[in-house]
Amino acid sequence: MMFSCVLGLPRRGLVAMVSQSGMAVQKPTIYLFDIDGTLVSAAGVGRRALQAAFTQRYGQPGKLDFGFDGMTDRTIVDMALQQMDPPLAQAQREAEIDAILELYVAALKLEAKSAAHQFVVHEGAPAVLDALVPLTLRRAGVVGLGTGNIRKGAEIKLETVGLYKRFAFGGFGCDHHKRAALLAVGAARGAALLGHDVSACQVLVIGDTPKDVAAALDIGAACLAVATGRFTQAQLRASGAHHTAPSLASAEAMRVLLPS
Repeated sequence: MMFSCVLGLPRRGLVAMVSQSGMAVQKPTIYLFDIDGTLVSAAGVGRRALQAAFTQRYGQPGKLDFGFDGMTDRTIVDMALQQMDPPLAQAQREAEIDAILELYVAALKLEAKSAAHQFVVHEGAPAVLDALVPLTLRRAGVVGLGTGNIRKGAEIKLETVGLYKRFAFGGFGCDHHKRAALLAVGAARGAALLGHDVSACQVLVIGDTPKDVAAALDIGAACLAVATGRFTQAQLRASGAHHTAPSLASAEAMRVLLPS
C-alpha cells in the first residue's frame, strides 16, 4: 500500500496544516532512519556474517561480491542464491532465504561482538537523536527506522553502539524485500504510535543512497540524504533527494530535521 502524505516540501522539511480556526498547525513527523552508512558503519560484519551463513549451509561463502548499498537483506540473499549452480527455483529460494537469514543472525552476533571496536557511529547521529527527543515527548514526532536490515540484524548492529533503544518502531527488511514497501510499513507503524492516519503526518526518510531516495519518493515521503556512505551530495541530489547534507552533524541536516 502506498501513502500520499505530504508534500509541499518547504526547505525546513515540515509541512503545516490549517486548523479550523485558520491558524497553521505543524503536522507531526514520522522520522525513518536508515542504518548502514547513515547512522553507523558496521565494519563489514553483515557481509562476513552472510558469508558464514552460506558456508554453513552450502559449504562455500556464496557469490556476495557486489555492493549492498541500499539493498534489503532478503534481496541480497536472493541475488546470491540466483547465482548458485544449479540455480534454485523461486519457491525454493524463498525457503532458502529464510534458512540463510536464520543462520545469519547467529553469525552476526559473533561478528559484531568481535568487531565492536571497529564500528563507527557517524558524526551527528547521537546528537540528532537527542535533539528529536522533545518532539517525541510532545507528540510532534516519532523516531523510527527504515532499513533493509531484518529486525534482528538491525537490533544487533545498533545495540553494538548503544543506539537501538533510541528507536520506537521501524520498517525492516523482514517486512518486505522491497525498500519502498518496508518504508510504507514503517510509516504506518509510526502513524499508529502518534494516533493519526499517515495522511495527517509528514514522513521524512533519512538515508545515504539513491535507493533510499527512490524508495522515499515511491511512498510520497520527503527525503534527507547524507553523504556519509559511498555517494556524494551531488549524486544524491541527482537521484532526486529533496534535501542533501554532508552529514547529520551539518547545519543543512539540522534545518531539515528540526522544526523552527
